Amino acid sequence: MALTPEHVRDALSTVEDPELHQDLVSLGMVKDVVVDGKDVSIVVELTTPACPLKDKIGGDVEAAVRSKAAELDEEIGEVKIDFTADVRKANERVRDADNPLPKVKNIVAVGAGKGGVGKSTVAVSLAVGLARHGAAVGLLDGDIYGPSLTTMLGLDQIQPMMAGEMLLPFEVHGIKAMTIGRLVSPDSALIWRGPMAHGAFSQLATQTEWGELDYLIVDLPPGTGDVPLTLGQLLPLTGAVIVCTPQKVAVDDAVRAARMFQQLGVDVLGIVENMSYFIGDDGKEYDIFGRGGAEAMAERLGLPFLGGVPINTALRENCDTGNPLANFAGDDGLARNLDDLCRNLAAQISIAAATGGSAKPTMTIS
Repeated sequence: MALTPEHVRDALSTVEDPELHQDLVSLGMVKDVVVDGKDVSIVVELTTPACPLKDKIGGDVEAAVRSKAAELDEEIGEVKIDFTADVRKANERVRDADNPLPKVKNIVAVGAGKGGVGKSTVAVSLAVGLARHGAAVGLLDGDIYGPSLTTMLGLDQIQPMMAGEMLLPFEVHGIKAMTIGRLVSPDSALIWRGPMAHGAFSQLATQTEWGELDYLIVDLPPGTGDVPLTLGQLLPLTGAVIVCTPQKVAVDDAVRAARMFQQLGVDVLGIVENMSYFIGDDGKEYDIFGRGGAEAMAERLGLPFLGGVPINTALRENCDTGNPLANFAGDDGLARNLDDLCRNLAAQISIAAATGGSAKPTMTIS
């Protein structure tokens, strides 16, 4: 069987970038493949013209192509590899390309350096809070391995629906939402390698009928793995919000998450300190985790501090029962904290729009 460009691309999907640990095809580094008789020409785009691993990548590419040819029992001649370089960061390239979600004005990632810091709680609160102020808001559960939105939004009894090949988002609490948690068995363990998570996230993001939105909030899995990288290479992000608790171990990981977004070319819109303190029955405030750690980190990194959220039983109960709107109606202190986060985030998005060319949302928070 004759070797085709499709065979070559299939072979290159087995070649990993030695630093990013994802295959060249998924990373978008394979720019052209030409099969001319027995000769093969490939254009590979590097992130830097002085890549120290260029020779290794070239050797791996040629070995993969020749292995594929042998598998097809096909003789090939020269394998020519031309390296180009695009020095723009990943998300800068995405913003200069065609937008896969042209009706969405601002896309905001909510990430964390480690799990258990309340990232999903903050993402849900931001989405619902912005919608309460008149914005059209979508919320995408990007935590492919541990989706939380089914519980937090009370989606258990709502069946997923499709229109043609597009998923219809769940419309609850004034927002549009999508989570893989409603597309698989609730007790399933999603044991997926990186490329599978990459594909699942891409489908959820681009094959959901979001319609026109002022904001799409994306709740990411913790850490600096495949899904945040995929997001930075897929969607034109307005910026990212980093959530952490005050203690040093959480702050250290949050710094890594902030640096990851910056390396992708994504502005960090601000830091949120969750579980900032606890108010006892006696009315006294207790700094269980060392209040102020995230705010100090934000100041040290020159990043905006969006605010702190205390440990609050009502917040936990409302999220466990899928009623996030109650967080804005019951405890005055809690509602005020969450509203402050939303106002501060909206302000930072407006600044990003004015300085970075992102579209401003057609709404005003007062």
